[in-house]
Formats: sequence, C-alpha cells, structure tokens
Amino acid sequence: MALKAVNVTDVPNLDQVPENNASLSLYSSRFNSEGLELNSEATFKVPKFLVIGHRGHGMNILQSSDSRTKAIKENTILSFNSAAKFPIDFIEFDVQVTKDDCPVIFHDDFIFSEENGTVFEKRVTELSLEEFLCFGPQREAGKQGKSLLRKTKDGKILNWNVETDDSFCTLAETFQKVDPSLGFNIELKFDDHIVYQQDHLIHVLQVILQVVSEYAKDRPIIFSSFHPDAAQLVRKLQNTYPVFFLTNGGTQVYYDVRRNSLEEAIKVCMEGGLQGIVSEVKGVFGNPGAVPRIKESKLSLLTYGKLNNVPEAVCMQHLMGIDGVIVDFVQEISHAVDDMIIKPLNEGLREGDEETETKSKLQFSQQELSFLLKLIPELIQH
Repeated sequence: MALKAVNVTDVPNLDQVPENNASLSLYSSRFNSEGLELNSEATFKVPKFLVIGHRGHGMNILQSSDSRTKAIKENTILSFNSAAKFPIDFIEFDVQVTKDDCPVIFHDDFIFSEENGTVFEKRVTELSLEEFLCFGPQREAGKQGKSLLRKTKDGKILNWNVETDDSFCTLAETFQKVDPSLGFNIELKFDDHIVYQQDHLIHVLQVILQVVSEYAKDRPIIFSSFHPDAAQLVRKLQNTYPVFFLTNGGTQVYYDVRRNSLEEAIKVCMEGGLQGIVSEVKGVFGNPGAVPRIKESKLSLLTYGKLNNVPEAVCMQHLMGIDGVIVDFVQEISHAVDDMIIKPLNEGLREGDEETETKSKLQFSQQELSFLLKLIPELIQH
C-alpha cells in the first residue's frame, strides 16, 4: 500500500533538546575524541568504522539451527547490556508508540499470544503500555505473563523460546538501564501496509523525541526509518541528532518508489537534509557503483543483513568505504573488526602514517579491489 506523501516544508522545527545541549557532541567513551556530531552545515561524518548490535545482542530467528540466534531475547535490556560486553559502538533497536503515548521497544507490528488454545494477534500500537508489558516474562516476582508467540516470514506461528529470556521494556528504561557508553541507533518503526497521515506521524515522533530529550544526556544517537516521510519529518523536528534513511536497496520492490533503490534513497536524503543511508548489504554489493555516489553526496553509509555476520564481507565493506555494519553475531564480528581494521589503523596512527585510513590486515591493490567489486553482484545471486 502506498505511503502518503508529507509536505515537510510546512512542519515547524521543534526545540526538543534543552538549550544547554544545543551544540551537543554525540560523544561516547568507545569513540576517539572526535565523537559524532552534526556540524554547522548539518552534515555528519562517522569518525571510525562502526559495529552496531542488531536489536542488541542479535535478532532472534526461531527456525534457525544456529543457537546464537536464540541465545537472548532481542530488543530487551538484557540483550542490550550483553552486547555492551563486546567492542561495539551502537545498538540498534525498534521503537513504536502505544495508544497511551509511551514509546516501547519491539520489532514486529503485531504481538501473538495464545489463550485457551486459541491464537490471537494484537497490534502493538493499539495496546496500552500496561497491556504491552503483560506479555512474556514479568519483572514482578511470582507474576505470570501472557504467552508469547511469533509469526515467521513464511506464516508459521511458533513459541518465542530463547535460552535467556527477558521482559519487554520502554524507551525511557532503555536510556536509564543500558550501559551509557553505548550509542543508540533508534529505528522509528511504522507498518508498511498503513497510510499514515501527517498529523499522526508528527505526534508519534514528538512523543519519541520528548523521551530522548529527557533521558539522552550525552549518549550518541542516530535516528533511522524505512518510512521516508517519517525520516524527513524527524529531521525537521530536531537538529541535534543525525537521521538515516533505511532501504532494502532494491532487493525488494515497494509501491513507494522511494524505497526501491539506492539512487532513490540518495534523493530522499538530499531532499530532506538527512545525513545518511542504512542499506541491506546485498543492495550495496549488487550496486557497488552507488557507494561513490553516496559519498559524493556527503552522506554516510551503514548496512544491515545476514552477510554482515561474515567477517570477510564486513572487511570488504570497509575497503569499499562503507562507514559501519549492523550485525547479529556481535561477539564474532566485533572482534574480527577490532583485529582486522581498528587495531591496524590505531597502530598506523601511532606511527604517524599518513595513509592509515586505507590500511588493514586485508589490503588489496586498486586493480584487485575493482575486480572484487565486479564479482560481487554475480556472487550474491547464488
């Protein structure tokens, strides 16, 4: 279903951040002194190759034979703080707003549960906060939560079983309880099958921004969304934190053409004053020529997807000039990046080498890199 276009030029800029934080540098102890910040021209530069934990310690895939995908409940405080034990920079998580205006952390549009042998579904945004928190494990001793199921992409409904479970949480709790050294990549979550009116989008975003304003302090934050209008609106509503447009990069086709290619993603960013793109990695590997065009547009580029759980694919992206990766296998990939990219660069910096930005343990000549880039579109089709 089409997403209704919103005229963002008529949306007022809202000062959601206290005045004394107006020039806030998005600094974390995990970064060098450069930190992350928007400059006076509202452009944004990632100071290092970022590793971002997907939904915290990694997303849950209930049908997978890999135990790592069912180790810890995704999008929970436990998952976030488990990811913080490894050398990563950000965690990525999904925010929706309940019907009583509380931003909560949950990926799917619907919650599935079972009562008296009958499976039912409820839309997250149509639940109150109290109703939302009733599902799954409860924090109150002796209290039993409602059963929690999950619908897979092929339509199966399975028990949402993981090795280490945890209760649902709100955005405010996440700010208060998660390791302060971790940056937050806050994905603004909207249903692909709903046409949202401008007033509704603005209201939801304002509710989220109010929580960010109250609790963010000096934590690094990046906003992102697959919804092009929401991404452009949150950029209009605040000018402190960078906003990235999420895209499948052409690996899926949507009615809204703005979501169907990296070229369209560049247009969305340029028209809305956004700072970067987050693409499915296959979309980038299938169209490597888009990377220099993104860089020429002074946009940052991050990726997500299953290939980001392969160390060689991650290091290849570093060589291509991509700024960071969102990963599920946090321990393995963070250590691989640390060994193959971060440590060699830091060693080069200490030696005063002017070419340190291009150095890593995986080094290719320009001719070899060009050859690999030509091979990638063929490889990902198999």
